[in-house]
Amino acid sequence: MKRVRFYDSPVLNIQMPMWRARLVLILLMLGLGAVVVKALYLQGMSKDFLQQQGERRYERTLVLPATRGKIFDRTGEVVLASTIPVRAIWAIPEDAKEASGEQLAQLGKLLEMPVRDIQGRLANEDKNFVYIKRQVSVELADRIKALKIPGIHQQAEVRRFYPEGGMTAHVLGFTNIEDKGIEGVELTFNEELSGTPGSRRVIRDRLGRVVEDVQAVVPPVDGQDLRLSIDAGLQFDAYSALKKGMEEHNAKAAAAIVLDVKTGEVLALVNLPTYDPNHRDDRKGAALRNRAITDTFEPGSIMKPFTVALALDLGKVTTSTKFDTGNGRYRYQGSVISDVSRNGVLDIAGILRRSSNIGMTMISERLTSQEMWTKFTELGFGRAPHTNFPGVASGKLRPWERWRPIERATMAYGYGLSASLLQVAHAYTVFARNGDMVSLTLLKRQGKPTSVQVYKPEDAALIRSMLEAAAGPDGAKLAQVQGYRVAGKSGTARKIVDGRYSTSKYRSSFVGFAPVSDPRIVVAVTLDEPQGGAYYGGRVAAPVFSNIVASSLRRMGVQPDAPFESLVAVGSAGEQE
Repeated sequence: MKRVRFYDSPVLNIQMPMWRARLVLILLMLGLGAVVVKALYLQGMSKDFLQQQGERRYERTLVLPATRGKIFDRTGEVVLASTIPVRAIWAIPEDAKEASGEQLAQLGKLLEMPVRDIQGRLANEDKNFVYIKRQVSVELADRIKALKIPGIHQQAEVRRFYPEGGMTAHVLGFTNIEDKGIEGVELTFNEELSGTPGSRRVIRDRLGRVVEDVQAVVPPVDGQDLRLSIDAGLQFDAYSALKKGMEEHNAKAAAAIVLDVKTGEVLALVNLPTYDPNHRDDRKGAALRNRAITDTFEPGSIMKPFTVALALDLGKVTTSTKFDTGNGRYRYQGSVISDVSRNGVLDIAGILRRSSNIGMTMISERLTSQEMWTKFTELGFGRAPHTNFPGVASGKLRPWERWRPIERATMAYGYGLSASLLQVAHAYTVFARNGDMVSLTLLKRQGKPTSVQVYKPEDAALIRSMLEAAAGPDGAKLAQVQGYRVAGKSGTARKIVDGRYSTSKYRSSFVGFAPVSDPRIVVAVTLDEPQGGAYYGGRVAAPVFSNIVASSLRRMGVQPDAPFESLVAVGSAGEQE
């Protein structure tokens, strides 16, 4: 048998034309050249563009937030504001288009968002990062993560938490979604509390996972902790007493302040109505107003002690000077000034105890407008208190050159000027101390406070004894406190409505201090537009003052300075105002 060799095959014996071989070689060379040119183009001319596109899609600068400092009460044991971890839910729109309608519906249900809102955020597929919702609790974020929705990712955030809720809302304020203070202490001390955030430059994959660090990590510097002058216990007591008084008299609003006489520290500051700073939907409307420091009003009779003290200080009156207030109606400068009742002849102590407007008018005749304006200015009226609190009001005290005699008279008993409750409480420290007014602070004071001498110590002592009588059985007896001697003055001022004094809307106030033997606290209370019949400060605000003083002194461990039996109220035609 003849063997056939493979190269004897007729197919293999066919000779290919040389031009075809050359054509194939040329095509291969052109293809290789095109690849080389494209590579050179991409690596050379388009390098910056491609890097930018890569960075835009996968490189991220992660902000490493600094932990905002905590805010404590004066004891350092009660946390008033702290930072808790939360998460932000974000998405890559291009990846999220693979999510099913059922998955988006589940996401919307968990986030309490309409599905159309989520779809609207995912509509622009050119974006590589969009927030779906921020400040989501860790527990809820874990439930969302379990859904495994394509393109939906999470990142760590922080949120401010206020354990005491509305009780301390107007003191602390709140932060925005970026954790920056925008109200209250959070705003005033934002720089100290914030610290300095760090940063981390990383590359992420399409699933949002960190692949590698591009630059060295810059660590954050946490914010400082703050220790306020506020006492959480006293704040609670003041809040409870004020809320009870406001509800009892159906008042439109109310405020209360407790000051430490020795140090000038603000121990409690309460406003009603209030809001819960933990709920963003509550942060709106009139509830945000810190009425104790931003709202001003005509003080009314609580201004009378300052005028009497000025007359004593200048030697224009003495404790034995008498004034005939007549039958309760006095025509002066074309106007009629009236008292609540007929008081007849009164000395200056009687004028304060009976809260006589006529008596104050007669005292004002012995003073000049400049003398009164100068003293009121020294007391802080007409100028903002020296505190770091935002929004403090300066009130209104017109230049003395423009005062007419009738205006000098009305200012003597608290009309024609305006002040905040903080200003009034601050001014009353001159009677609780030796005629000097102590500086205020919202932070726990470390050193000795400064003060300004306003009245002679002996004159301050005389007014102190008169104010004790004004808060006694023959005065605003509802201000008394079992076991403690208290001193103070009520005020009832008509509100101005449409440019005229209303006959149905009042501001009822009481300001005083205790214990008289060695004053420790000044307490100021005001209720706006009480309803239900009673509106005199001695009836409406005095009981709130009494409750706050009683609870505060007991919490502070202040020893009683009066026999309990001596404070039992007896029937008296005492001061109503």
